[in-house]
Amino acid sequence: MDIVNAHIGKELYKTIISTATNNLIADEPEDVGGKDLGFNPNELLAAALAACTSATLRMYADRKAWDLSEVKVEVSFERDAKLNQSFMKRKIELIGNLDEEQRKRLFTIANSCPIHKTLTNPIEIETSLV
Repeated sequence: MDIVNAHIGKELYKTIISTATNNLIADEPEDVGGKDLGFNPNELLAAALAACTSATLRMYADRKAWDLSEVKVEVSFERDAKLNQSFMKRKIELIGNLDEEQRKRLFTIANSCPIHKTLTNPIEIETSLV
């Protein structure tokens, strides 16, 4: 089980996010009162998909010994509060000596990354106060 902790003090919107071995700062943009010291929550969600996609493609290509030198992933995230809908767009650039079949297979594999599967299936969130 992955465990992530978040802590916010008095400094407006600066949030320290930590795991057992890593830390990062999340913040809100200046136009909503933050200082833009780190990724905002929407960017973190998009970053999770981009990172998972990149790593999944790298792992698969390495296992197959394919000549994939680089993977570039761009993810945009937009939330329409009025419609209660979220929209993500993912663009993947595969750099290397790949034939069309390999490229098609990697496209399919991108949709199999764990974060993609999580975001495209029902999610249950259980919340408790301590």
